[in-house]
Amino acid sequence: MKWSELCIHTTNEAIESISNILHEAGASGVVIEDAADFDKERSSDFGEVYELDPADYPEEGVYLKAYLPINSFLGEAVEQIKQAINQLLVYDIDIGHNRITLSEVNEEEWATAWKKYYKPVKVSNQITIAPTWEDYQAESTGEIVVELDPGMAFGTGTHPTTVLSIQAIESYLKSGQTVIDVGTGSGVLSIVAGLLGAGQVFAYDLDDIAVKAATINAKLNKVDSLITVKQNNLLNHVTINPDLIVANLLAEIILRFEQESFALLKPGGIFITSGIIQAKESEVKQALLKAGFEILEINQLEDWVSIIAKKPD
Repeated sequence: MKWSELCIHTTNEAIESISNILHEAGASGVVIEDAADFDKERSSDFGEVYELDPADYPEEGVYLKAYLPINSFLGEAVEQIKQAINQLLVYDIDIGHNRITLSEVNEEEWATAWKKYYKPVKVSNQITIAPTWEDYQAESTGEIVVELDPGMAFGTGTHPTTVLSIQAIESYLKSGQTVIDVGTGSGVLSIVAGLLGAGQVFAYDLDDIAVKAATINAKLNKVDSLITVKQNNLLNHVTINPDLIVANLLAEIILRFEQESFALLKPGGIFITSGIIQAKESEVKQALLKAGFEILEINQLEDWVSIIAKKPD
């Protein structure tokens, strides 16, 4: 089978939104090539291993690459992707150059092209994210390895917004607690919660592709007995009272259900929000305070912010 590599020249701010658009269009994996990767000072606390070739990267901004089968629907799929990306402007998301190019690749190239980017990554004190094809074993007592297949998932769990979420779960989750993961995507945050001792996890996503991916990844990590994955629009019709809610979503989406989160959480419950660009930090913070939350922490990684809030006891 022939495949088409779709390359979008955009901004770091637009990565999460465009990645979701590509997955909804049927892409089975998204490669992120960020020019800033060569300028970053890597933390010695958590390891990152990539095989980087400067020739693959833009001089500025980000390349997002996805692979779609070449068939009679390709033209229609590409047009829908373009329209969906342009629609992001309505939400004040900077899409940068928004230059889209197509090139043909054979099946072997498609199957291996993006794997070179994904190696085991230690994202917190306890959690290491490892792709399924890497024979990675825990290197220390207490290290927890989460296996993901980026071919079916929504990224590898190493994007700054996901890392911030994982670090917050590690800090605030207590053994046996009930967790709700809103917009679960690959299910990585639900899996982390399960492996860190959650009693029950409810993972919701509106996208049926995400529901399937999260279900498969939960089984892969042997926590499927703890995690209930369902298709659902945010917290609509949810009646469960959790100890912790985590939402790694755009600020605009978080602002649609902060009041519902406050109402559902048990007294003393924790609301972890991520996926927030710096420019939206104040708006989200004020909305959480207005809903009744106390702000415990605001953390930043690269251009992204996470806010950890608490419902008063």
